[in-house]
Amino acid sequence: MLSPQDTSRIIEMAWEDRTPFEAIEHLYGLTESNVIKLMRSSLKPNSFKSWRARVSGRKTKHLKLRPEGIDRAYCSTQYKMPQK
Repeated sequence: MLSPQDTSRIIEMAWEDRTPFEAIEHLYGLTESNVIKLMRSSLKPNSFKSWRARVSGRKTKHLKLRPEGIDRAYCSTQYKMPQK
């Protein structure tokens, strides 16, 4: 059983363009079909349809389909730590 925090993070990762399904499987043990089921049960119907349309055929959501050179799950300017 997933905690509410894990479920929230999986949903966030599923919405991210550059986070592949394989990363979710590695971290949480959920296959792509399990993520789809989780999204279907967690999102409103229209949100789920929007998400499915967004990720269907998206090359960055599958490691094997990614173009060479994309080796991280987020933009290089995302998650910058503030300078002290």
